Amino acid sequence: QVQLVESGGGRVQPGGSLRLSCASSDTFRDYTMGWYRQAPGKQREWVAGITTSRLTNYVDSVKGRFTISRDNTETVMYLQMNSLTPEDTAVYYCNTASLYKSSPIFNWGQGTQVTVSS
Repeated sequence: QVQLVESGGGRVQPGGSLRLSCASSDTFRDYTMGWYRQAPGKQREWVAGITTSRLTNYVDSVKGRFTISRDNTETVMYLQMNSLTPEDTAVYYCNTASLYKSSPIFNWGQGTQVTVSS
């Protein structure tokens, strides 16, 4: 079973940036991958997806601010987050996805906490 490890979270002021990483124990070259987040008291939501051919899509609330990418080893994925707002505060996870919605197959990792606060 593939293991996913998210990292790169932290505390940042509104308007700041963070780059999250997702490292996989095995290649995910055959899968559309995605980032998800879960804010306190809310359900986990799909945030962004990237296909094997690098097509991308985002939830409306992050369009123009977040960029998802996957490297050529097909074992690491990234989420560049710019112009962060307090509403982006959440634990961020990676997993398989569709280009438009949640579709997790692998076990969830521990996630990485992102806190946006002044």
